Amino acid sequence: MFDWLGFRKGLPLWWSYRLNRHRKPVVEDIFEGIAQTRIDLLNSWCREYWGHLDRLRRQVESYVMDTRGEADIASYAPYFEAVMDRGSDFSELLLLDDQGVVVHSTYSLHIGRQHSWESPMFLGIQHAQQGGPCLFGPYADPLTSQIGPSTSKFHDEMTLLYITPIIRPDERVFLLCGRVPNDVLGDLIQRESGHVYPDSGDNYLFMAKPVLNKHIAPGTALSRSRFEDFTFTHGENLKDGVKTDWGIVKVKEHTELELMFTDPATGKLHPGVASTIANGSNLFVEFPGYSDYRHIPVIGKGVTFQLPHCPDVWGLMCEGDLEEVYRIRGVHLRIIRLYAWITVISALLGSVLIGLAANYGGAAWAGIAALIWILFTGWSGRLILSRYGTSPVVDGLHIIHEFIRKVAEGQGDLTQRLPLSEFANDELKEITKWINNFIDSQEGIISQVKLATLDVDGSQKLLSVNTSSSEKSTHRVKNKIDDMISGTLNQLKDIDSARDVAQQMSTTLMALEQTASNQIAVAQTEVANIGDKMKQIQDKVLETNRTISAFLVSTQKITDFLQVIREISAQTNLLALNASIEAARVGEHGKGFSIVASEIRKLADMTVNSATVINETITGIQQNASVALTSMEEGNLAVTEGARLVNATVEVLRDAGQQDSVRLQVVNDMVKLIEQVAVVSIQNRKISSDVEKTVHELMSDMFTVRNASTSVEVITNSLLQLVNQFQLTDKRRR
Repeated sequence: MFDWLGFRKGLPLWWSYRLNRHRKPVVEDIFEGIAQTRIDLLNSWCREYWGHLDRLRRQVESYVMDTRGEADIASYAPYFEAVMDRGSDFSELLLLDDQGVVVHSTYSLHIGRQHSWESPMFLGIQHAQQGGPCLFGPYADPLTSQIGPSTSKFHDEMTLLYITPIIRPDERVFLLCGRVPNDVLGDLIQRESGHVYPDSGDNYLFMAKPVLNKHIAPGTALSRSRFEDFTFTHGENLKDGVKTDWGIVKVKEHTELELMFTDPATGKLHPGVASTIANGSNLFVEFPGYSDYRHIPVIGKGVTFQLPHCPDVWGLMCEGDLEEVYRIRGVHLRIIRLYAWITVISALLGSVLIGLAANYGGAAWAGIAALIWILFTGWSGRLILSRYGTSPVVDGLHIIHEFIRKVAEGQGDLTQRLPLSEFANDELKEITKWINNFIDSQEGIISQVKLATLDVDGSQKLLSVNTSSSEKSTHRVKNKIDDMISGTLNQLKDIDSARDVAQQMSTTLMALEQTASNQIAVAQTEVANIGDKMKQIQDKVLETNRTISAFLVSTQKITDFLQVIREISAQTNLLALNASIEAARVGEHGKGFSIVASEIRKLADMTVNSATVINETITGIQQNASVALTSMEEGNLAVTEGARLVNATVEVLRDAGQQDSVRLQVVNDMVKLIEQVAVVSIQNRKISSDVEKTVHELMSDMFTVRNASTSVEVITNSLLQLVNQFQLTDKRRR
């Protein structure tokens, strides 16, 4: 019946559960509501801070996209500071290059540090470089403790890191990161002043399914337990150790990653966590509950979920001690119990008193005693019921009434809470808990509204400044556009003049082209005639050249003949000499023959002399003919060169005619281009007019925006005045 609790511990818990078993549906709704509220709160918070980081990414992306890598850090550093102001839970914003080097950080000592494989944040960096935005953690990083807290009062080195990539055109991946102390998560889900079960209610996160952080086992704590910082009702905490019959449950440094939600009696995950991991959800609010890591019976709701861009699946447990949840003793039960005791005691004492009176004084005294006792019992019963029955209820209602009245009419003081210690464990204490929870929620909402109002006020002031600057810029733009339109009109006039001049130039060029064409045609004809004459001269020179060459050949033959004649004369002279010798030897009879021989010898000498003279003459003729041949060859070369020049002249004249045609075509094209420019200029004139009209409309809109900005400023100031009427806990951020 009492299961693992045993009789001594189980009986009072069973009795409390039996007395309040009708409250089971209410308790289920309470835990369902707590769990869903915390899940919604975590998701809303996570999306808000992704939004902060995404806006910052868009603001600095144009600088990081500078492919030269020469972005001026001073240009985008103010954006980091602005996001730090709005995202108050961030303790640091930083930018990493593709080598893991910190290019910029709101914590100056971090700039220049390289995060390689040994860095605690390397696993998240690697995932973001390959898979996009990543919510990494929690993980231990000493730098988080060194930087200091953001909004959480409790602070250590446990860290949650937002990482989003920026991919440059050269495919280098930069990473924009936001550091959040992990204790912010604990504050989000705990909300100490709003706990429905302040003695035990512990909302905590644990690992359900590790995907990126595979080194974290399922069932490992991911958020700080409220029992780590001396908030446990009985004075124990996890740093000093929580005592159980199976030993002391204690952490050395951090609740996160050190604490496993196991039953110390079995060493296994306690059933609530195990069932949540297995089924994705678990609700158990019945006796005897299940054992937590302190071996205390608890009940509650467990659910698994994933935050945006978080690869791992987390679990959330909303628990309460079974004893606290069902310890309620209702007003009705208390009054009935008190009335029963009064009745029993009154009946016992009355019967004794009446019996004594009847025994000693008879029936009359017995009646008098009964009347007196009834009056006394009624009067004292009223006092007892009033003091111990209705008065505590009325006093409690009066306290609640005064509290609500002060909150409602006391200038919105949301720092007040109802003192739970002044209420018994009845319905009034339950109402008090929920009123405190309601006020706590309202304070959180008003705090967010106040922050949002301040943000709107800052944005409004910035908008007002930007509007004023834009208005001035618009006036400057208008003046520049007026100058542009004036210049455009002057350009249109110049273009019209240029078009007229171009048309006149085209007509003149056409006339010049026609005249030049006629002259070139005549020149081509004359040059062609010259070419023909040069051809004829070239033919005559070639023919003369051939004749001289033939003449030289003939004179060479004459020289050969003369050589033969000289040889014949030499032989004749020799024969005449022989004849003279023979005639002298014969004597008188040979005397006539000797005369003939003498004459023949003279004739031979004359022939030789004549041949010599002829040979000299022929030699002179050959020399002169050679000179003439050389001159004729040079003349032939000159005639050939002349013919070539004539042909070249013909080509030049032909090209000149063609170039004139090309020039004319170019001029025509230029005229057409100018006409097109004129058409475009006419269009530009219309566009300029439209731009001028648009600028006037823009100025009107800017004036309207300025008026609207002023109205928003007035509304924002009114809203701030309204919000400032509420008194909030100091430094409360949510």
